Amino acid sequence: MKRLLLLLPLIAVFGCEVKVDHETEVKHETAVEYLLMPGMEGLDLPFSSAVRAGNTLYLSGNLGNIPGSLDLATGGIAGETRQTMENISAVLKQFGSSMDEVVKCTVFLADMSESGEMNEVYKTFFNNPPARSALGASGLALNARVEIECIAVTG
Repeated sequence: MKRLLLLLPLIAVFGCEVKVDHETEVKHETAVEYLLMPGMEGLDLPFSSAVRAGNTLYLSGNLGNIPGSLDLATGGIAGETRQTMENISAVLKQFGSSMDEVVKCTVFLADMSESGEMNEVYKTFFNNPPARSALGASGLALNARVEIECIAVTG
């Protein structure tokens, strides 16, 4: 009896014929766009500012540098976080999205003990906070205190 119970699923799977109608099969091809913020075209960077796949926008990690320079914002983790979030907002706006359409963020911190200060600034940028992960890093570009990447949808 046990053998019969074990064989029944196999008989059902291998004994059934499956037909696929290739004429009615729907193919979903998503165009992918690699996007650079204005002024970054000639910098030969190894990454895009953002990548759009369908209606999803994937942002590269952003630091708290002053736009157009490699200088980090003053004010420690709070100042850098504020500038990082403003930089993210600018990228989103440039490519047809907004902070209200962010669905996921990943936060990289040079020092996890600064997460409380970072959170105080971070949360002021969202009406509805997106899903998020946060982790400590042994070092960030430009010796930054924080780097944040986001995923957003576009209209």
